[in-house]
Amino acid sequence: CYGDPDARTPNLDRLAEEGFVFDRAFATTASCSASRSVILSGQHNHANGQYGHAHSFHHFRTVDGVRSFPAVLSEAGYTTARVGKFHVAPEEAYPFDHVLPGNARRPVQMAEACRPFLSEIGDTPFFLFFCTSDPHRGGGKANDLPGRPDRFGNPKQTAEGDRVHDPETVTVPDWLPDSVEARAEWAQMLQAIARIDDGLGKLVEVLEETGEWEDTILLFTSDHGPAFPGGKTTTYEPGLRVPMVVRDPRAVAGRSDAMVSLLDLAPTLAEACGANAPEKWQGQSFLGFVRSTPPETWRDAHFASHTFHEITMYYPMRVVREGRFKLIWNIAHPLPYPFATDLWVASTWQAAYAGGPQASYGPRTVGAYVQRPEFELYDLQEDPLEARNLALDPDHRAELERLKARLQEFQKATGDPWIMKWDYE
Repeated sequence: CYGDPDARTPNLDRLAEEGFVFDRAFATTASCSASRSVILSGQHNHANGQYGHAHSFHHFRTVDGVRSFPAVLSEAGYTTARVGKFHVAPEEAYPFDHVLPGNARRPVQMAEACRPFLSEIGDTPFFLFFCTSDPHRGGGKANDLPGRPDRFGNPKQTAEGDRVHDPETVTVPDWLPDSVEARAEWAQMLQAIARIDDGLGKLVEVLEETGEWEDTILLFTSDHGPAFPGGKTTTYEPGLRVPMVVRDPRAVAGRSDAMVSLLDLAPTLAEACGANAPEKWQGQSFLGFVRSTPPETWRDAHFASHTFHEITMYYPMRVVREGRFKLIWNIAHPLPYPFATDLWVASTWQAAYAGGPQASYGPRTVGAYVQRPEFELYDLQEDPLEARNLALDPDHRAELERLKARLQEFQKATGDPWIMKWDYE
């Protein structure tokens, strides 16, 4: 439904035909835990404190006092449940009434695990947070052992009916190198996406069979872009762009290019559920677009805030992205760009990296990807791949200064501690 020539997503496409599609939807940070905290808290992660991963030694945690979306819905009389990947902390900041069993790499199984909950809920309003690990990439050498799944969770031995993609025929997006390695890994990711689509189809089936489908809003999105260098963990377009498809039984099908973000999910669903959005939530409800009553004013820019991924990956970036121009401020620009462990071992990256700093990696060289300037200014209309940095171009000095000022206004309005870096360094 977003025009990819190879994706096999009949269930998502059907949802898009019946529902409402946003063509310009964004994550505010392209990192799993941090992004999920934005979804559930309605705040940028520099405001909620969940700067990076929650699990293991990374140990990033949401600060005290955050009123999250599941808590607000519980107060409004909703029963809440989650299944699959959670990846935020502490649990008391994001309280769910029920935690359903389910392997996050098996979306069909997850959907079936929701059946008892949906069968027993009766007339009580509910919120279900259904989170797959697909199409996330796994890291480490264990994935290369005989019989183990590949890095995208696909089994070595495919079963009949698995939607396997031929690396020879897939269309690799032009922000990646068109290499043997990239083709193989892109095909693997497409297979994982197909597995998500199967789970979506099963979830709709379960909702129908339990009598919940006719008055249930279903919203489909992702926490960030594809798990490839140049996508996940970056603030380039492939890292921040996400799908956003909403099926609302009170609305008609439609499509919009309004800039919406994951920050808007909590206020949007709170409005749909008749719950009061806390003042500290920083997004805006887009329910009006879905229900053919668009707001009189809507933002003309998207703002992104990334600080960590893993604990070792300090690389704060702040972004303002308008319809045409986009500014990235690499606050730690003297440092080489840090890699998530799963992206570093990616064969797509390692094949390019072996060629040295001047080797090409999509629209950039390997060296330019690793060592970045303080400011990156792009004209997305003329340069959608963000290949030509205009920050030092005298003809674009006015745009640079205007967007820098706008970025500071955003930081001040959202309580970003990193605003001090404008003066401190």
